[in-house]
Amino acid sequence: MTQGPVESASGAFAVRVDSPTEGRNPRTLDIDRLPTLEILRLINAEDAQVAPAVAGALPELARVVDLAVGALRRGGRVHYFGAGTSGRIGVLDAVELWPTFQLEPNRVIAHHAGGVGALYQAVEGVEDDPELGARDAAGVAAGDVAIGLTASGRTPYVAGALRVARERGAATVLVSANPRAPIAQQVDVCVAADTGPEVIAGSTRMKAGTAQKLILNAFSTAVMIRLGRTYSNLMVDLKATNTKLRGRLVTILVEATGAEEAACRRVLAQAGGDLKVALVSLLAGVPPDRAEVALAAADGVVRQALVEASRNG
Repeated sequence: MTQGPVESASGAFAVRVDSPTEGRNPRTLDIDRLPTLEILRLINAEDAQVAPAVAGALPELARVVDLAVGALRRGGRVHYFGAGTSGRIGVLDAVELWPTFQLEPNRVIAHHAGGVGALYQAVEGVEDDPELGARDAAGVAAGDVAIGLTASGRTPYVAGALRVARERGAATVLVSANPRAPIAQQVDVCVAADTGPEVIAGSTRMKAGTAQKLILNAFSTAVMIRLGRTYSNLMVDLKATNTKLRGRLVTILVEATGAEEAACRRVLAQAGGDLKVALVSLLAGVPPDRAEVALAAADGVVRQALVEASRNG
């Protein structure tokens, strides 16, 4: 976010910025003079810097994963707060957790400045309203985790939401592309991926947005893994809501157990379509009803359920 023109010692005017994402990128000053392929190569070269920037923030992100795992295990919730691109990325991440990992509704909640309508069309001014953020955070409770998403690290909507979340006893997190984010001083953990100036100055839907997508993908996936929503690298809490996904259940059973497809279909039917029950039944060599008991004792974690099944076998 720019702070306006300031006069230098030489009398020339320059623009002071308080976020690296708002600065002009010296590598793309002549981008409007280039042929199409060269424009794309420049954009791609800048994109290649995003993953290393995210890698530098992984220790802080690991702390956030552990906070969220603890909160969800205790019955708490995770809240995302963001505006514009940041808010939309939060919504995208949250809504995909139910079909992918069968996470119960309202466990990870995305709050977008301006509400549902602002997902499709920008609503001017909402990101500058800290009281709107405060109102959207009214449902945050002690033991929850509140994650603010803002490329600049200074969005008033996000600051207002995190202030209320902190007052209510929630753990607070900032995800930003600004290593000097003003809000960072007000949160428990700051995950800052320094992606630098954008290809087009201030267009944070690009590198900064890509970094936030990578961070949230990694965050939510790691949380689901830690909660036992996978077995090996397979989705075993998958909700089969269509023909393609019902076929995927059988494919997962075949890959995980090495059993014949016909046997996997039979056991899956005996398990009432419950992939985890069928998986434990096949791997442990126990009937589906015993597999279901073992899973209940293991809080739904397949590897622990296999131990339980063999212990009681």
